[in-house]
Amino acid sequence: QVQMVESGGGLVQAGGSLRLSCAASRGIFSMNAMGWYRQAPGKQRELVAVITSGSKTNYADFVKGRFTISRDNAKNTIHLQMNSLKPEDTAVYYCNTYPNRVAFWGQGTQVTVSS
Repeated sequence: QVQMVESGGGLVQAGGSLRLSCAASRGIFSMNAMGWYRQAPGKQRELVAVITSGSKTNYADFVKGRFTISRDNAKNTIHLQMNSLKPEDTAVYYCNTYPNRVAFWGQGTQVTVSS
């Protein structure tokens, strides 16, 4: 069973930075585009950033210029470097393939940005 394990979340003040990591239980990264998603309280889950197997990236407009997605296929890991964080970035962050697959959702990691 494929399982995503997200880590690196926490509490940070506005303007601060966090680096999230996601490891998969199987070596799926080399064959799939991967994405970071987030879900804020009372809102639907939304796509934050995508990285292809060839490391091409794409970002949601609300994080462009602030967040950077990267991947390490040898370690089956992706990262999300988040800079200039805003209170509206507060959410649970998840990784999954892109497009996402229901069976691959993990527990996520909580990011809280205080004003």
